[in-house]
Amino acid sequence: MANLLEAEQNISTKGYLDLPVAPELDLIEEIQKLKKEKNAVLLAHYYQDPAIQDIADHIGDSLKLSQIAEKTDADMIVFAGVYFMGETAKILSPNKKVVIPDLNAGCSLVDSCPPAEFRKFLEQYPNHTVVTYINSTAEIKAMSDIVCTSSNAKAIIESIPEDQPIIVAPDKNLGNYLKNETGRDLVIWEGACTVHEVFSMEKIQKLKETHPEAKVLVHPECEKVVQMMADFIGSTGKILAYARESEAKEFIVVTEAGILHQMQKDMPEKTFIPGPSFAENTCSCSECAFMKMNTLEKLYLCMKYERPEVHIAPEMREKALAPIQRMLEISKTLTK
Repeated sequence: MANLLEAEQNISTKGYLDLPVAPELDLIEEIQKLKKEKNAVLLAHYYQDPAIQDIADHIGDSLKLSQIAEKTDADMIVFAGVYFMGETAKILSPNKKVVIPDLNAGCSLVDSCPPAEFRKFLEQYPNHTVVTYINSTAEIKAMSDIVCTSSNAKAIIESIPEDQPIIVAPDKNLGNYLKNETGRDLVIWEGACTVHEVFSMEKIQKLKETHPEAKVLVHPECEKVVQMMADFIGSTGKILAYARESEAKEFIVVTEAGILHQMQKDMPEKTFIPGPSFAENTCSCSECAFMKMNTLEKLYLCMKYERPEVHIAPEMREKALAPIQRMLEISKTLTK
């Protein structure tokens, strides 16, 4: 007992809480108790482990969840996702405590756009409107004019005057998709999500031959050769909506495999096949190793000790908030 108490007093704030969890503990029951005790709201991204999705108060993409967090009366926001998602929640809810299960849960797309290099890149293109994807750090957002999501990116680009030059970052595949969809001459940062770049065109083609009636649903972070095979290209939320509204019974889903859990729960009468990657393993689907770093054990410890906590300097937060607010303002005008 003394060793455990000592460990608890020296909880690391740098990484996830690596404390022992009694094997007989019912983690789901304990997490539900902690939500009530601490007036906490649990948010889970579509790419999280199914067990975490099933106990979340809200499931969705990063921006939707952050907006939910902003409106909730919870004292603590528990974000089961990756670090930039926790940052976005904190940007929108500065007066609430935001915690994440694992501080090391990063993002390959975020890593592909180092702030110092991006700042130098921007210096080469003065007078450009900088549109950055929500999948970026607070520091990158702070250098931007407008933030976008994969669902509203096209509308954001089209809202900008045609004679105004634009930079799109950090995802090159999303940028090239927008270039093709809008016909705009965009300057694109060469970043990418490794999860969405490993899908195999050849294997998808073979799946289509085996399932000729299946619709191919592709995320715009995928490479162009994969996008060209799609019946529909869209964000995680739009992929879900398309599948619900479609009369098709089979779908090949070309994005992170975690989304299939919600799709199957929402539409048990339909069949969802994970898009195949180049990997030669049994599943061969594409999963985000960072997203899967979050576990029930880490979630329990995170909620119990309220760590690791997400902090953003006030000045950085204000700079990062402005382009998010600009996106929300533009989105409101487009829906009127």
